[in-house]
Formats: sequence, C-alpha cells, structure tokens
Amino acid sequence: MYNKRALIMNHVREHATIYMFMTILFLTGVIFGAIIVNSMNFVQKQDLFFYLERFFGGIADGEQIGSHEIWKSSFFYHVKYLLLLFVLGLSVIGLPVVWILLFLKGLVVGFSVGFIVNQLGMGSGLLLSSLSIAPQNLLVIPVYIVAGSLSMLFSLTLLRKLFSRTISQPVLQPLGKYTIVFASLLVISMAAAALEAYVANGAMELLIKSLYNSQ
Repeated sequence: MYNKRALIMNHVREHATIYMFMTILFLTGVIFGAIIVNSMNFVQKQDLFFYLERFFGGIADGEQIGSHEIWKSSFFYHVKYLLLLFVLGLSVIGLPVVWILLFLKGLVVGFSVGFIVNQLGMGSGLLLSSLSIAPQNLLVIPVYIVAGSLSMLFSLTLLRKLFSRTISQPVLQPLGKYTIVFASLLVISMAAAALEAYVANGAMELLIKSLYNSQ
C-alpha cells in the first residue's frame, strides 16, 4: 500500500505541470460558465428558469425519477465520457479534443451553479447547488482531471515514440498501465453516480419540497 502511494506521489510530482494545466483548464471552463450566465439577458434567463421551475414543481408534487434510473443514466454518461478520453489518448490528433472536453465539463459545472445561484439567490441557490451538484462532483471533477491528464500524457508518449530516432521501447506496458488506471477511474465514477442518485437526489428533493411548502 505504501509503495503504491509512493508511486502515485512520484508520478504526480513528475508530471505536476500537466496536472496543473488540466486543472487550470477546467477552472477556466467554470469561470466561462459563470460569465455566460451573467451575459444572458432577462428573457433568456426567464425562459430557462421556466423549465427549471417546472422541474422543481414536479418534485414538490411528488413526481420523481427512481434512484436506480438516475444512477444508471449518470454512470453510463461517465462511462461514455471516460471512454472517449481514453480513446483520444491513444491518438496524437485527439489531444486538442481532450482539452475541449475538459473545458466543457468545467463550463457545464460553472453554468449550472451560476444559473441556480443567479435565479434563487445566494442563500437558497448556494444551498441547492451544494446539495444537488457538489456531492458527486467532489469525486467526478478529480476523475475527469486525472483522466484528461493521463490521456494527454499517453498521447505525448506516443508522439515522442513516433519522432524518436532511437530504438523505441514496447508500448504494451504503458498501455496496460493506462488501461488499468482508466478502469479504476470508472469504478470511482460508479461511486460518484451512486452519490448523485442516492444522496444528492434525495437531499435536493427534501430541500425543494421544504421551499415549496414554506411558500
């Protein structure tokens, strides 16, 4: 266990620049998401909030999607996203797409939180965001940052081997490690989907019902 931890720490230290770059890229997406919310006009916000309010009203009236369905939908979304990052890492030309995907992930998070806070206010908006968006993203965000970083690293490794004039080392061993780490990230994403379905969803329903009942 200690050796694994030491290997992970050495790996992160060795490639700290790439992990930092991907983290900044994600945070830039979050900031852009918040900027988009502030740049929307009143009519656009009202149109979007209309659908959000209908969703909240349905929950307050007892309409709800089964937790298992939410878990399945969320997990398969993560599977598709991570598999796409995995495949893009196997090709050098896919590297810019990896950056775009991570930026878009941050943009979605920033827009979601920003819009809820903008419409419901700092108190209720932040509370709702903390209960409905934060729990699963505490796991999902590191998973995507690590997945994007590994995809970038593997793509750069292939690029170096492609242009290296020396006898190249076999790529099977790095590919095996790459695959194992992505499989581990899928397991973590399964836990994140469970948090979303059985914790965040339940907490969100309780808060929305209490807000509607108090009106």
